[in-house]
Amino acid sequence: MSAIDGLVQEFSRLPGVGRKTAQRLTYFLLKRPPEEARRLAAAIDRVVEEVRACSNCGNLSSENPCEFCRDARRADSEICVVEEASDITAIEGSGRFRGLYHVLGGHLSPLDGIGPDELNMASLMRRLENGVRELIIATNPSVEGEATAAYLHRMVSVLPGLKVTRLARGLPVGGDLEYADGVTIAEAFSGRREM
Repeated sequence: MSAIDGLVQEFSRLPGVGRKTAQRLTYFLLKRPPEEARRLAAAIDRVVEEVRACSNCGNLSSENPCEFCRDARRADSEICVVEEASDITAIEGSGRFRGLYHVLGGHLSPLDGIGPDELNMASLMRRLENGVRELIIATNPSVEGEATAAYLHRMVSVLPGLKVTRLARGLPVGGDLEYADGVTIAEAFSGRREM
């Protein structure tokens, strides 16, 4: 396999990148000055070496704890549970939430062998025992996201005094939070309801 074919193959492994787009990206890089490709390679290397999951919430960050867990201005009485770290960026874009986050690292999917033990749920239970008043479930509005939300609700219902809410239905069913615009997410936060 040639170097070009190898790079095309690696690009085509990225989500949303087919073979033709992978070829365009490869030839685009080959037309640019070599230092641009080296900067891209260095940025990828740096991310791989430095970014880890936050030991508190599971967010991806080059610092531990992450910037949200370290921010004393955030309300530690509210935790918003998301499936992936990329969902945090979408929620932060709304400017409506000032609490803390918890990243599950996916959603329940028995067909794919993903049960509660494969997700970041045990640490969530430990965090909820420290004065949290509201748990906002912001899993994606998909079948798996709804199943995960229902499981979380049952799991935390044993905790006294905890209000459990779910983002309102302003988000499209079958969509992902990271692709929703800030206004839609802000409306969903405004219309969240108790489970």
